Formats: sequence, C-alpha cells, structure tokens
Amino acid sequence: MAGFVDEAQVHVKAGDGGAGAVAFRREAHVARGGPDGGDGGRGGDVLVEASTSAVSLLAFRDHPHRRATDGTHGGGARRRGRSGSDLLVLVPVGTVVRSLDGDVVADLRSAGDRLLAASGGRGGRGNASFLTNTRRAPSFAEQGEIGEERWLDLELKLVADVALVGFPNAGKSTLVSRISAARPKIADYPFTTLEPHLGVVRVGGAGRGPVEGVTEYVVADVPGLVEGASDGRGLGHRFLRHVERSRVLVVLADLAAADGRSPAEQVRVLLEELRRYRSDLLERPRIVVGSRADALPEDARPEPASYGAALAISSATGEGLAELTGRLATLVAEARSRAPEPASAPVVHRPEPEGVLVERDGGGWVVLGRAATRAVALSDLTNADALAQVQRRLRRIGVDRALARAGAREGDDVRIGTLHFEFSPDR
Repeated sequence: MAGFVDEAQVHVKAGDGGAGAVAFRREAHVARGGPDGGDGGRGGDVLVEASTSAVSLLAFRDHPHRRATDGTHGGGARRRGRSGSDLLVLVPVGTVVRSLDGDVVADLRSAGDRLLAASGGRGGRGNASFLTNTRRAPSFAEQGEIGEERWLDLELKLVADVALVGFPNAGKSTLVSRISAARPKIADYPFTTLEPHLGVVRVGGAGRGPVEGVTEYVVADVPGLVEGASDGRGLGHRFLRHVERSRVLVVLADLAAADGRSPAEQVRVLLEELRRYRSDLLERPRIVVGSRADALPEDARPEPASYGAALAISSATGEGLAELTGRLATLVAEARSRAPEPASAPVVHRPEPEGVLVERDGGGWVVLGRAATRAVALSDLTNADALAQVQRRLRRIGVDRALARAGAREGDDVRIGTLHFEFSPDR
C-alpha cells in the first residue's frame, strides 16, 4: 500500500462550552445568600498547522476525524469550569485547505503557518452573572455553546526547489537516485512513479548554504507527464499541482524514447501541457536536458541545440551529472534571492458577519448572524426567566427592527436557531 497520500478529507470538531451553574449561597449565619453559580469553561479550538514533521496526508485517509475537548460545567461558589484543550493538527508544508464547495480556506505554504479550523464553543454564564438590582435571585443560567464542526478538503502541493518534468520512463527516478540519497522505485514500464519522491542534493563550491561553500536544494521526482495531462489525462492534475511551487523546472527529453518521439517533439508537448495548466509556469527558470544518453552511440545523438537542451546526461554512467547539479545550484540560488516562494494569489479570510441578517424562509423568516444565533443557543428556552432574557437580548441587538425593515408582519413565523415564534411588532 502506498505510503504517500496527497489528497484527503478531515472532519474537525471543536469542543463544546460548559454550561453555567444555577446555585445559591447556603451558609450558616448568612441569611438569603445570593446567586453564586459559576461560568462554564470554553471548548477547545481545532488548529491546523503546517509542519516539516509531516510528509503526507496518509494519517487522514482512514482516520479523518479530529476533535478538541469540551469545557466543563461551572459550579457553586462561583467556581468556573475548566476550558477544553486546543487540538493541533499537523499537515505537510504546502497543504491547501478548501471547503467542500471548493473555496480556498487557507494555503499553508510555510512551516508554522496555522489555520483556526474550528472555534470552540463559549462557556455559558452562571446565574451569578445575571444578578441585577431588579433581579435578585435569577433562576437560570446559560447553556454551553456548541463548538464549530465542518468537513475540509486537504490537498498537498509539494514545496521543492526543482521539479523534474518528463514523459514516463524518461529517467527521472534514476536521476534522483543518482544525485541524492532518495531511492524511488525504478523499472522499465510506464508510470513506475505513482507518487512523488523528494531528494536533497548537496553541491559544493557554488552559492551559499547551511555550510559555507555548500548549496543544498530539494528535487522532486513526480509521476510522468503524458499528452493531455492538463485536461486530466493520465495522472493529470495530480501530477501538475506538484510542479506549481517549484522554483526551477528541469525538462527531461528521452533521447531513446520507445515510441520514437523526437526530443524536440517531447519538449514541445511538455511545455504546451505546462502552459495549458498554468501559463506562469513557463516563466520559471528552467533547463532542458537530454536523458539516457548512454542508450545511443555518441555519433547518433541529436545535437542538444536541436531541441533546446543545455546538455545531455546519463544517469547510468554519470555523464553530465556534475554539470547539471552545478547549474541547478546556481539557478536555485538566484531564484531564492529573487522570491523566497513562487508567487500565487493571496488567500482572503472573511470572518462570519456579526450583524443581523433577515431572509425569507418559505412563508416565514429566518434570522441569521452570530449574535442572534448565539443568544438563542446559549439559553435554556424551557425556563421562563431565561426566555425573557433572550427576548431582551434580541431586542437589544436589533432583531425586531431588522424584521420590520424586511417586511415581517404580525403573526409571521420567525426562526432563530432552535427558537420559533410568531412575530409581534409590539412585543
């Protein structure tokens, strides 16, 4: 079973808030002790963070559910409930988080990037919080708010310095195995590589790296490209998305292609597929290389200039590999100095509106907005005093005015969360 998964779904559930307590002070020598019910604790959040310790989305394939802990209930003597613990969900660097509608929620392209995927529910207030000059013995408290939950799509786009682009069996896996310590599967049939592999290349004497005089860069060996991949043929977009974040492209032209396709034709098709998928990929620094040079006699090889190549290489004999890795080190160093990350559209996070929104719902009305729905969700609607408090809160945030402006009339059905009532402008 493959150990690399680049698409998955995750269900995140934040912790529920704890309920507030209804309690009264009962001590000797204290007449008519007042309310002292404590507040409930807040539920834990679910956070998604990009981390270098995660390399695949495999952990979500069979176990997609992630839940934070709930807050505990409040107690007497104004004891506050304990808040739930936040849950940190680690994903690989380069993970794009989308809603089920396909909208981008976050693009976690750097280690440490973090998304608040689900917010914990607020703890309910105890009856001590509702003490006023006119309400000396409140007999109600707030319930805990339900934590957010939702399904999210995760899509991994590898973050590599160099991506190898070529047809199946063009020698990409063999090349990575020769210039790095990576050991991808190598065999003589199409689509040997069904999952991406990363290899780290160290080149001395060029650029600057973690060691003086040494440049390190990451090379991605990704599944082979076929004509029509930009339309989803073959491994299609599953391949192409792993090229998006690479700083430098290496286009491999097989000098001994089994189907007889010339190196020039291979390069033309490969570049056309990249252009059709994302035209800006052709603006990335790239180098064209003829691969498997050992398969042809030297006098039978096409001139590199005839297909736009910089050089010809052989992973089997090592011909040209030192020159290739040196050139790539220079290109990567230049690309890093120009732009630390390949450009992409920024992600705009739009918080849930806090106002009151009234919409038609069949023959009645539905009131939306966090303040209104929270006022209902936190209250015990079976308690007359609590229900009166809800009505006061809804009036204070302008629900009655919003309904009247929307055209609600006497007797119309109105729904706010689990609360249903008939609209009365005078109440």
